[in-house]
Amino acid sequence: MPSIKQVPRFKQIYEQLYNEKMMHKQAHELVECMLTQLDKRMNTQEVDAFFEASSVLKTAIKQGTIELVEECIKTFPNVIWSRIAGQSILQMAVAERSEIIVDVVCEASEDEKSDLVSRPDKMGNTILHYAANLAPSDQLNSISGAYLQMQRELQWFKGVENMMLEKNKYKRNRSGDTAQHVFTEKHRDLMEKGEKLLKDTSGSCMVVAALIATVAFAAAFTAPGGNISDSNSTKNGTPIFLDNTSFTVFAVADATALFSSVTSVLMFLAIYTSRYAEVDFLKSLPQKLIAGLVTLFISMATILVAFGASMYIVLGERYSWAAIPIAVFSCVPMTLFASLQLPLFFEMVRFTYWNSPLQKHRYILNQQLNTKKDN
Repeated sequence: MPSIKQVPRFKQIYEQLYNEKMMHKQAHELVECMLTQLDKRMNTQEVDAFFEASSVLKTAIKQGTIELVEECIKTFPNVIWSRIAGQSILQMAVAERSEIIVDVVCEASEDEKSDLVSRPDKMGNTILHYAANLAPSDQLNSISGAYLQMQRELQWFKGVENMMLEKNKYKRNRSGDTAQHVFTEKHRDLMEKGEKLLKDTSGSCMVVAALIATVAFAAAFTAPGGNISDSNSTKNGTPIFLDNTSFTVFAVADATALFSSVTSVLMFLAIYTSRYAEVDFLKSLPQKLIAGLVTLFISMATILVAFGASMYIVLGERYSWAAIPIAVFSCVPMTLFASLQLPLFFEMVRFTYWNSPLQKHRYILNQQLNTKKDN
């Protein structure tokens, strides 16, 4: 009966998705039709005046309506050179952190890409100055944690910087500010928030790691089941269950917990005593935090394994079923820790190692200039 009741719900979801898809398709066709009519009725100067006077493209870029921007560039290739409220499409896309629109504009400019990227606005601001401004709040709020937000801002700034010629990276606008100076001023508060959050996080995790290290060190000299107390035996002082497999598991897990927890303490201590310069948020601090969290997770898991093995050594002979509840209850804290921390951890790893923006345009201007020289 429950499955029958769920069928109308699935049908309703399917119809909703279908209607949304049809609306999207119809809107796309409407945009194509409108732009085609504009192309037929207006000359190049009138088209430029239309886009400069309206906020269509600016709104589309701000809202992330990529299809509209693509159709406008496809129908009117010269629009990438137009000034809309004093800004080009590329400058607006950089300011809004829209990597896809930056890709579309750069691909449309083809051989003139170097001129497009190097062109400043009326106030002398290059696209690097636009990248130096703080991202829109909705972009920042989509990233968890001030230190990750700062990392993403640095990655975007460095990505745009790598698109430019060396001489243009240090250009000053009419206010006399370089892009780097603008970035530092605009991100001062965010950097302070990231520093505070990292210090709080590392301090809390360092306490937990230190407690695990203390317990693991004490457990190493308190063998479960006790030691042999026979002064006449060559095995005097040797753990009674030394030959048991469960004791081997206990010893390996306890040693791993001790070494990983000490490593974790050192990583979090390095974070806590860092200088917290801008560049540290790009790689150094995230890598230390990742290493600290990994070793902390390992130490928590292995100390629970050591505890479970110790309990089984003591109770296993009398209660053969003891291994099942021990294993089940040991998984509870690890599951909670994983569910709470792993999403943020994976996001941090993705941003640090695999998701740097604008990589396809890296040093593209230098490559174009070399090509022109060869020709």
